[in-house]
Amino acid sequence: MLADSPLLWSSCSALAAPTRPGPGGTRAMLGPAGPASQPRGSEGKSRALAGETAGDPRSSCGRLSIASPPASATHPTPAPAAQGARESGDQGGEGATRTPRMDARTWRLSWRCLLLLALLGSTRSEGVESCEEVRKLFQWRLGGAVKGLPYTPRAGPDLQVCVSKNPTCCTRKMEERYQIAARQDLQQVLQTYSSTLKLLISRNAAAFQETLETLIRQAENYTSILFCNTYRNMALEAAASIQEFFTDVGLYLFGADVNPEEFVNRFFDSLFPLVYNHLINPGVTDSSLPYSECIRTARQDVSPFGNIPKRVMGQMARSLLPSRTFLQALNLGIEVINTTDHMHFSKECSRALLRMQYCPHCQSLMLSKPCVGYCLNVVRGCLAHMAELHPHWHAYIRSLEELSAAMHGTYDVEHVLLNFHVLVNDAVLQAHLNGQKLLDQVNKICGHPVRTATQSPRCTFDPSKEKLGMKIYSRTGEETLANRRKEFINSLRLHRSFYGGLADQLCVTELAAAEGRPCWNGENVVQSYAQRVVGNGMKAQSGNPEVRVRGADPVINQIVDKLKHVIQNILFYKLISCR
Repeated sequence: MLADSPLLWSSCSALAAPTRPGPGGTRAMLGPAGPASQPRGSEGKSRALAGETAGDPRSSCGRLSIASPPASATHPTPAPAAQGARESGDQGGEGATRTPRMDARTWRLSWRCLLLLALLGSTRSEGVESCEEVRKLFQWRLGGAVKGLPYTPRAGPDLQVCVSKNPTCCTRKMEERYQIAARQDLQQVLQTYSSTLKLLISRNAAAFQETLETLIRQAENYTSILFCNTYRNMALEAAASIQEFFTDVGLYLFGADVNPEEFVNRFFDSLFPLVYNHLINPGVTDSSLPYSECIRTARQDVSPFGNIPKRVMGQMARSLLPSRTFLQALNLGIEVINTTDHMHFSKECSRALLRMQYCPHCQSLMLSKPCVGYCLNVVRGCLAHMAELHPHWHAYIRSLEELSAAMHGTYDVEHVLLNFHVLVNDAVLQAHLNGQKLLDQVNKICGHPVRTATQSPRCTFDPSKEKLGMKIYSRTGEETLANRRKEFINSLRLHRSFYGGLADQLCVTELAAAEGRPCWNGENVVQSYAQRVVGNGMKAQSGNPEVRVRGADPVINQIVDKLKHVIQNILFYKLISCR
């Protein structure tokens, strides 16, 4: 390198030596400008080739300065810096000296020395002789006070991680702050990298839940419209049972502990007294609660609706369960990402991250980045527990694909909910057709009612709800819930190996130096990393030269157990759907 050339240093030293005076006057002297070397009358006004350098002790080469010619005391005229190498023809008073031209060799040596000085100023003066840039970056990056931070490099015997034989710009307190920053940096990079996947799952989870809520409201509207248009006398009394039924449907879909078989039976139990009083035995009837309750409990014995309640149970179970499981799986996916985004890093990992990210700052190497192999060892060690999620995450996405593929046809939740009112109508018609038989059976079980005059309230259903309810049929095929699920799965499939290649992606795209560029290896800036690079996962870390990885992480184990549970639920659904 130019800075280490002995020939150049000796040349600079030669330039610094004074020349022999000639007969016509005193030759200009090249060297540090000091009182002994300045001609009388100059008053110390000498200028260097690139600026003022009086007494600069930073380089053995010194700043090149050429003595100015004498001038009058009242009008000093120092030679301009840009003309420092030209012959000075200005004349002063008596005894003025003349500065002759420098020869070509002197010119070459002068410019080489200046080049050396510029090189040292750019690579060493700030990095070795000053900690100013380190102080500025520390304050900007960490927002801390710079009071107590070194101004110049010094020995660092108290350092724990950023240990170096060279003078350092770091203190123990800086090292502690850098270690916290290194953990935060990795966590922020993780969150940035996972944000696309997290947004994909969370947006679709919200969209699916909103779509299901809309389907439930529309199915409820369809059923209410059926009673208002076809069974107007019982519509108002049926409204409470309809609302309760669809409330239970929503609770089940969104994870509440309710049983579809129970709320389907409860709906048809409450429907039978209305059908009996208004269609089978209409007019003047006893509407007392005890008699209605008797009819209600008799429903499962007399089977007024045939096998329709069982068909509804089967359809609800086989359509609501996969949708419920699908939503639960999406919410678990968000939980997995949130957990890994806020992982707690071990002490060994924190120290390794500090050495990789901020120890170069202590040597004023603020722009250096770690070698790719070095970065992989550190980040694979820090994310070793996270990499254990890879096979389970892959199986989780594959299970979602299979579940989505199975949610179609007769048991698609959209089809089942929006056709519920059709089955209800069939059930009421069947009871009406078998009216006489049902009348005899009820009279036998509950007795004859006390006949009193009553008036059934009329339907007060809002016609605008009918318009809203029919909107869903105007949607195009691309807007169906099944198509939206398919689009989501196609996008999610691209992230199956997210946890398997996480460390590689972070190093290559964010943290490490470009291939072939000088890089930091934990101790020095080198051309390439010489240590063995380990693989991903816990088993591969036994030979990691940068990070010591200990036993299993309980948080990751919990996440793995939850993923296994969801996968088992999906497998269970597939088994019962094949029956």
